[in-house]
Amino acid sequence: MPRIDFPLYLVTDCHQTGGRPLVPLIEQAAAGGLCAVQVRERDLATRDVLALAQELHASLRARGVRVLVNDRVDLVLALGADGVHLRADSLPVAVARRLLGSDRLVGVSAHSADDVVRAESDGADFAVLGPIYETPSKRQYGEPIGLRVLEEAGRRCRIPVFAIGGITIARVAEVRRAGAYGVAVVSAILSAASAESATREFLDALARA
Repeated sequence: MPRIDFPLYLVTDCHQTGGRPLVPLIEQAAAGGLCAVQVRERDLATRDVLALAQELHASLRARGVRVLVNDRVDLVLALGADGVHLRADSLPVAVARRLLGSDRLVGVSAHSADDVVRAESDGADFAVLGPIYETPSKRQYGEPIGLRVLEEAGRRCRIPVFAIGGITIARVAEVRRAGAYGVAVVSAILSAASAESATREFLDALARA
């Protein structure tokens, strides 16, 4: 299976950019050292998601940035993208793995330690666990699960776990202490005045932690 060698995972949301075009912001983040991005635009039509992912993949491939597509194995195959990110209630990991093979990444969204255990058992490469803290973008998933669930997941599983939900640079150290391999962010980079600077600051904080 591919090795997870990126501590920072950027999830796209065109509504979090302050009206700025999404692709240039992702390119700025890549200039700051970003190595992995998940294309997650749930309110776009399939054709528009394909066009966005295609543009990002073409732009970022030369920089070595991995591009994953949210929940759409078909688009991953069509693009030759680096992997898929599955919702907790989505296509089974085993099916995605069979379709994509062993060379592409399969990530899973998790909302409990049991979800992470199941993802690992099913053959996922990594899990994104949250929301750890209160955040508007994750309110549909209920109350924040907190650091204890992150600690439990770290004790019970060996796959990399990324903390998501209300993650700021100031909180990087405590989620790392709780067992997170890395962090997944949306607005902390996409809404920043400089996506490049915010990315560098996150990577510096992760390196220190």
